[in-house]
Amino acid sequence: MVDDEHWKARFRAARVSLPGWARNAPHRSTYRSNVTGTWEIYAWDRTTGERRQVTDRPNGTWMGSVDPSGEWIWWFADTDGDEFGVWQRIPFGGGDSSPAVPGLEPSYPSGLALGASGLAVIGRSTESGNTVHLCRPDAAPETLYEHTEDAHVAALSRDESLIAIGHSEHGDSRHMALRVVRPDGTTVADLWDGPGKGLYGDSFAPVAGDTRLLVNHERRGKDELLIWDPVAGTEHEIVLDLPGEVGASWYTDGSALLISHSHEARDELYRYDLASESLTRIETPRGVIGGASPRPDGTVEFSWSSAAEPPVIRSTSGAVVLTPPGPPAPPSVPVEDAWVEGPGGRIHALISRPATGSAPYPTVFDIHGGPTAQDEDSFAPAAAAWVDHGFAVVHVNYRGSTGYGSQWRDAIEGRVGLTELEDIKAVRDWTVETGLADPAKIVLTGGSWGGYLTLLGIGTQPDDWSVAVAAVPVADYVAAYEDEMEGLQAFDRSLFGGSPADVPDLYRQSSPVTYVEQVKAPVLILAGENDPRCPIRQIDNYLGRLAELGRPHEVYRYDAGHGSLVVEERIKQMEAEMTFARKHLGMS
Repeated sequence: MVDDEHWKARFRAARVSLPGWARNAPHRSTYRSNVTGTWEIYAWDRTTGERRQVTDRPNGTWMGSVDPSGEWIWWFADTDGDEFGVWQRIPFGGGDSSPAVPGLEPSYPSGLALGASGLAVIGRSTESGNTVHLCRPDAAPETLYEHTEDAHVAALSRDESLIAIGHSEHGDSRHMALRVVRPDGTTVADLWDGPGKGLYGDSFAPVAGDTRLLVNHERRGKDELLIWDPVAGTEHEIVLDLPGEVGASWYTDGSALLISHSHEARDELYRYDLASESLTRIETPRGVIGGASPRPDGTVEFSWSSAAEPPVIRSTSGAVVLTPPGPPAPPSVPVEDAWVEGPGGRIHALISRPATGSAPYPTVFDIHGGPTAQDEDSFAPAAAAWVDHGFAVVHVNYRGSTGYGSQWRDAIEGRVGLTELEDIKAVRDWTVETGLADPAKIVLTGGSWGGYLTLLGIGTQPDDWSVAVAAVPVADYVAAYEDEMEGLQAFDRSLFGGSPADVPDLYRQSSPVTYVEQVKAPVLILAGENDPRCPIRQIDNYLGRLAELGRPHEVYRYDAGHGSLVVEERIKQMEAEMTFARKHLGMS
């Protein structure tokens, strides 16, 4: 008999995110925590040790940061998880929140850059397109940039004289370009690598008067780094002898970069000295770095976890930086790596086996969202809950995933969903052939894009899956496109090569509702009433067809958006998922 309190304890254990800190007041930090049972924003004065809850809302708060002066905390106020709202701010020391820029109407957020003088550069997305606004204290906001295609605020220079904007004026939001402008809106320089190659601005050098911008590029088929000076008109590519993909951030004096190296679902940290071009490994445990930040004293703080070990915020000084109150989450089992030959090349899968019992196991294929994301060797309470209940859990980094190069990530374009499912099926068949999985007890599940692939999978591969659990999925792609936020419409146009009006056959062949008559597996769908990413109407369309056809199904609705920030709600959802699967597999 499974001890329910054991797996629930992982969800209930208090967690904290990597703290951010004020550039000019590094003792003032903000972080997220679920210590109250709901994810909210917290302030932390490192000098006094005082911690204070900043936000308190029924459905939680996810976005927040402290400005460079350390005087103000900014946080984004949406309505019950719908992601549509305005930026609020509150004094770091306490007080009431108020609209940060009263002159800006509600929108979807599209980047925020804060200056020490009180200047803010705010990106907004609405049905009309995308805008970037220059917002000075006690002045009306000025429109700095506008376009119908996707755009976002990338960075603001230390002296506040340069603003970097990521944009897709060329029509491809999956491979963006960069533009640097002055506060008066005049263009300093543009950078674009052409079709199929994206550029993403990270941050300007943290030194006044320094016009260097750290940029991620993919000129050689994977994420790498360059330093672009838009004023001098120079580019310096940083070529590292590392097999995986890299990102970076500046050390606080601008002399070095903190390199994050992602390879085969695990991360490493390095210091790269710009003058000597030397690379030095920073020792961290084997696992995943959820975020890392250099401090003014040269130490690095980082969030770390593995599949077996819960998250912890550490420092290269050896200290644990921030510990939430209460007992820690119970550990889980380590993952095993598997490489499976697929139609597009070798597929990386991560496998968690239950601590008791023997193969073949009832098996859960837990498909990640995105699709521009990947499964990693990181701690996941949901996966651990399945393992506790005797299931093997398989994660698949299918074509479309990040971390394996640009070609692997972009292989799904024009044949959306069907390509990913070829890889998932190849791994599914491998688990059966090797005796890991019981072919009569295989659950296909996932959230967001993973939920989409779940519904598409049970329609196009009906004999391969015993039960389906799809959370916040795309279920009717055309209706989803009509109702989703503009940024995702731009993403879909890039993915399919146009809108549903432009390429209707491609949307039809990639839509789960097209194949609903072929569904055999019982299906549970979890849906957020306020979800702007996978809106409720298109899910209702799919549920209506299941009902008309008499297919066994259930629906779990909740009053939030694209997921929940409330711990007890997540436990209820996890309970519903496992109860449904066990019932239909004859295990309860």
